[in-house]
Amino acid sequence: MAKLVAITACPTGIAHTFMAAEALRRVAALKGHEITVETRGSEGVRTPLDPAAVAAADAVIVAADITVDESRFQGKRIVRTSTAEAIRETDHIIDEAVARVDVPSPGPEQAMVAPPVAQVTAAPPAQATVVTATPVPASVPGVSGRLVAITACPTGIAHTFMAAEALTRAAKAKGYTIKVETQGSVGAKNLLTPEEIAAADAVIIGADTHVSTERFAGKRLLKTSVGEALKQADSVITRALSLPVAPAGATPAEAAAQAGARAKGEPAGPYKHLLTGVSFMLPFVVAGGLVMALSFVFGIEAFKEEGTLPAALMQIGQAAFALMVPALAGYIAYSIADRPGLAPGFIGGMLASRLEAGFLGGIAAGFLAGYVARWFRDHIRLPVTLEGLKPVLILPLLSSLVVGLLMVYVIGTPVAAIMNGLTGFLSGMSGTNAILLGLLLGAMVAVDTGGPVNKAAYAFAVGLLGSNTFTPMAAVMAAGMTPPLGLALATVVARNRFTLQEREAGKAAAVLGLSFITEGAIPFAAKDPLRVIPSIVFGSAVTGALSMWFGCGLRAPHGGVFVLAIPNAVAPVGLYLLAILVGTLATTLALVILKRPLPEEPVLTAPENTPSLG
Repeated sequence: MAKLVAITACPTGIAHTFMAAEALRRVAALKGHEITVETRGSEGVRTPLDPAAVAAADAVIVAADITVDESRFQGKRIVRTSTAEAIRETDHIIDEAVARVDVPSPGPEQAMVAPPVAQVTAAPPAQATVVTATPVPASVPGVSGRLVAITACPTGIAHTFMAAEALTRAAKAKGYTIKVETQGSVGAKNLLTPEEIAAADAVIIGADTHVSTERFAGKRLLKTSVGEALKQADSVITRALSLPVAPAGATPAEAAAQAGARAKGEPAGPYKHLLTGVSFMLPFVVAGGLVMALSFVFGIEAFKEEGTLPAALMQIGQAAFALMVPALAGYIAYSIADRPGLAPGFIGGMLASRLEAGFLGGIAAGFLAGYVARWFRDHIRLPVTLEGLKPVLILPLLSSLVVGLLMVYVIGTPVAAIMNGLTGFLSGMSGTNAILLGLLLGAMVAVDTGGPVNKAAYAFAVGLLGSNTFTPMAAVMAAGMTPPLGLALATVVARNRFTLQEREAGKAAAVLGLSFITEGAIPFAAKDPLRVIPSIVFGSAVTGALSMWFGCGLRAPHGGVFVLAIPNAVAPVGLYLLAILVGTLATTLALVILKRPLPEEPVLTAPENTPSLG
């Protein structure tokens, strides 16, 4: 007879938590083993484990869909799984735990097993994974077990925090400690301190935007995309620790350059630079678009009366939009050349705005300024006594002159002509052309649920807002809402096609969909891509086509249904909601057709001392 302890936990702490606990108790009793189960959820801890029971336990079972503190199980053999697996495969999990009782503790290779993934970020593992809560693996010489990381995506809403959570879980499974700083449009959170960086064995930067690396000089530094940090966190950590440390005599700039050169998997340069510009541009677009929409509350023509509140609101909105293109260009250049790129980038962006070259001119100015400033920075050599003049005088002067003259005499006029032609074409688009553009944008938004193709469509729509072209933005946001909404609805109307955990995740997907966070569809797409991805692409394409056909316009680049509370932010509201509803139903219908019913899951009743689930 074995002595076991277990923890069951799901986000709500109601259905899955108690069903998994009851399943473990019943099967353990049938097999003649002792087991004590602690349940966790939104209401806190119920039936907490006694320290004496933990000390006497032969093995620990952690059936959790959320992060659980395992520090009290140090040195114990742990079987990790999800609550859904604990319900369906209880017999196997109990046997797995008991089989480990008389087996020597696994070595470092076995200890490096990823934990179950939280239900909002990826599909649950196919079977339980067994690890021992040992300290740092001895297979990595000279490693103390400390990591620091930064995750960042253009909006800093979904991928940023999901990647941070994935890295945290993967590091914990390996016996490491990690602190992750998140960077997004709201700024940096959970900031890394100099002491934490100094003590770290390696630095991981999972970002689709520019992240400054000066403070990590001399450290193992791995740069990768936020998507890889989310989906392959275990591999990312292993690669980071396998990098050689920068040479002892290297300067900070050399160390950073060498670390960057050694890093693999970094997002493609131009794409990352563009997303950095879009990330910094977004606050200007959001503020400008919504303030201008507020001015229309007093009447469509009210802002024309000087000295009135509507006129003041329109001025504020126009000021924000005037800064949109310079911010885009300035931070594209910053991503390429760091600080030396800011001045020529902003100047080039302002010229693009004055020449009416729009966001296309801003993109051209940003890339031009970045590469020109970087070339001057790397090739101009001065005596040590004059080196201080380089960043404050020589680089800004030369790069701004080159960029400004090229924008005025070479680039500005033809790009402005292209932009005017594009704006006129989109403004006059109707019928078949509008439907085809909507189909394309909608499909792009859904095909990789927040990845590069999604971001390309989003950046295109956001850029057009500065030219008073609002229909593509409406199509993109509506199409981005339907994948998680359609999946959430499908988990309700076609329950037999989804596991218990997926049905629970559907509730979170509904909230994410309403908020225009397409990433809510990732767990479903990761588990069943051949059926889920075609379904969500179909629904989003339908939504985008309908939105363009109805002529819906949107002045804000984010916010989901919550921007509907701002008068005139979306018009016409009724048809816009209809497009979202039809696309959601289309996604659900496709899922019902493509997905097959699953085998029936065991029906378990909660123990008498638990609250009613009805």
